[in-house]
Amino acid sequence: MTIRDMLQMVVDQEASDLHLIAGTVPTLRVHGQLMAIPNEAALLPQDMEPLITPIVSSEQHELVMVNKELDFSYQFGELGRFRVNIYFEKNIMAAELRLIPAKIKTIEELGLPQICHKFAVLKQGLILVTGPTGQGKSSTLAAIIEEINRTRAEHILTIEDPIEFVYTPAMSIISQRELHSDTHSWDIALRSALREDPDVVLVGEMRDFETIAAALTVAETGHLVFATLHTNSAAQTIDRIIDVFPAEQQAQIRSQLAMTIEAIFSQRLLPSLRGGRVAAAEVLLATSAVRNLIREGKSFQLDNVIQTSAEVGMTTLNASLASLLDQGRISHEVATQYGYVAEGMRKVVGQM
Repeated sequence: MTIRDMLQMVVDQEASDLHLIAGTVPTLRVHGQLMAIPNEAALLPQDMEPLITPIVSSEQHELVMVNKELDFSYQFGELGRFRVNIYFEKNIMAAELRLIPAKIKTIEELGLPQICHKFAVLKQGLILVTGPTGQGKSSTLAAIIEEINRTRAEHILTIEDPIEFVYTPAMSIISQRELHSDTHSWDIALRSALREDPDVVLVGEMRDFETIAAALTVAETGHLVFATLHTNSAAQTIDRIIDVFPAEQQAQIRSQLAMTIEAIFSQRLLPSLRGGRVAAAEVLLATSAVRNLIREGKSFQLDNVIQTSAEVGMTTLNASLASLLDQGRISHEVATQYGYVAEGMRKVVGQM
């Protein structure tokens, strides 16, 4: 099979990823589970470069040979785009390709909580979508951005590495910038964003303190900013942001974050009893109590606030798992695997 044959199989099988590694059969990830492509032999070391390079430009090939790794996007006809990471392992070229579907799913189609609609009507502030790799963060953000695109006349600016979902302007106008091809760095692009008259800014990932500081500044100056972080919970997200800064800056950053944050949406994708995967999420909203805890450095108390604030739309991951269990969408085994504890048992544990 050629690499394009394999990409077609990714689309046909509704897989999310394709792994190409020497010594291993080409492997798909389907609904979160790895599956070797049937009737294919393990790839030989000498196969790797000829297999991968047909989707690589000459400039990209030079970059990957020098840097030993490269991220870029590849348009696969009308069927979708792939986010491609080429890397070397044991001095042999390898690749991971993730499918970015051509159609952007809506909040309803993704089965996301209704609170996500409220994110799409905000005018300013910082909204973070968090979770481990492969948990649907990009799809969630795309659904919200597309809702803004369809319902509001705004200038939407995205800064990505690489560009994933491609938006067709509807009510909004859209500028999509890709790291390396359209800008040299996240923080330079974010500083430049203030001169590009955006209303909504999407930052693919807040990776370091320069990017985080620039994103906070953009939110602080009256823009609506969306970004992702690889963290597991709201409290961990706050700590991660603060901890990347030197100690002498942390009080200032806590104050800046408390003022700009609007929501943290921490997401997991779970195997569904109905086929495919379903989202569970912890939702933190920036009430005055939450802002005070962030400002005072008491992020360890945020879990308690979430548990007692369901009436304003906050949700613990445990409550989200319980809801999916009640709806018959996930098994008890899956819920337990992702940390579910029955409410009665939680009370017993809390008294120990």
